[in-house]
Amino acid sequence: MLAKVNSCAVVGLEGYLVQVKWIFTVCLNFFVVGLPDEAVQEARERVRGAIRNSGFTFPMRRIAVNLAPADLKKEGPAYDLPIAVGILLATEQIAADVTKTVFLGELSLTGRCAHARYFAHGRPALPEGLYRDSGGLRRTPQKLL
Repeated sequence: MLAKVNSCAVVGLEGYLVQVKWIFTVCLNFFVVGLPDEAVQEARERVRGAIRNSGFTFPMRRIAVNLAPADLKKEGPAYDLPIAVGILLATEQIAADVTKTVFLGELSLTGRCAHARYFAHGRPALPEGLYRDSGGLRRTPQKLL
């Protein structure tokens, strides 16, 4: 099954839309492609733990997560939340229309949203241009699940 969720990359003061896409096949691997740094690669373990410890089932299949565009460096743990939400949507464990939502956040192994450096005083602190130029995307609500 193929799924897609929106996230973003912040480079300096500019925000860029990042599409997070998944495909599942018969195998037990889980990997991330699309120029991720080491913290993004480590998302595999945080996401697996967060999904299991939140009462959901982590799929026992091969999961390929693509962070597009591939030429934009993705840094930090902020892709944990969009990866987890996409897996839950693609495996039909949750249902929601997320086409106009940007997901950004680090997950703890317990499933809680941990610190994200793009939040200030509990509110998103991303470049306004990301939302203005993105065709109607909105900020992620404080509570998702």
